[in-house]
Amino acid sequence: MIPALQISNLNVSLGGNTILSGVNAEIGNGEFIGIFGPNGAGKTTLVRCIVGTLVPTSGSIRILGLSPSQAGKHIGYMPQGHGGFDLTALSARSLVEATFEGDHWGLPWTSKKSKQEVNRVLEVVEATSYAGRRFSVLSGGERQRIMLAQALLGNPRILVLDEPLASLDPKNQALLIECIARVQKLTDVTVLFVAHDMNPLMNVMDRVLYLAGGHAALGTVDEVATSESLTKLYGFGIEVVRTKNRVFVVSSEGNVTEQSECTHHDHD
Repeated sequence: MIPALQISNLNVSLGGNTILSGVNAEIGNGEFIGIFGPNGAGKTTLVRCIVGTLVPTSGSIRILGLSPSQAGKHIGYMPQGHGGFDLTALSARSLVEATFEGDHWGLPWTSKKSKQEVNRVLEVVEATSYAGRRFSVLSGGERQRIMLAQALLGNPRILVLDEPLASLDPKNQALLIECIARVQKLTDVTVLFVAHDMNPLMNVMDRVLYLAGGHAALGTVDEVATSESLTKLYGFGIEVVRTKNRVFVVSSEGNVTEQSECTHHDHD
């Protein structure tokens, strides 16, 4: 079977700086993959390469056997933030309608097909009850569900979520993760979930892709989240502390590099 995502010897340099070097990964169809790493590790850079908005310096990315530019209709993308919609006067439903069938901005589509599809995705993310309200007055958790609904238009095969937990409190983080996990079970979509902290995702991930020092490690939490594995990846001493079902990544100086409720944004 053709893998959902195949990354081969990926190298990305920006402004003379090497961001990613020799990254290899193969993701199976229907997997839930958490993508982690410290600020500046290249998480958002990798996402941009996958969705086709950044061309790598060398190496390749294949999505269902296609290049990112060919695979656009198979990718549902939820970028960081709210795309500048915070001040929009549009209702949440109209905002979803406005992006139906790609980037068709302007007046919302009103065809029967688009209405059915918009209704479907709003139901899937359980946002129907507040879809008529202005997007700008919704809570952070409600906004994220609307953005998720947008990403689900057209039944994508791969769902790329770039820091959807940022700025949400722990309760709303848990509710959004529960929603995404339910969507994945309903649709068998492959999920690539970028986050700073793996702890909220421990019960839903199949594997993790951890970026640090320009390199990447792919495997189960038990394989990747070890002192030995991350020391090799970072290139300096790292200690992984496990307590119950939680993971803390600590540098040799004692600084926690990945921890719960971290809401810093990744601008790499």
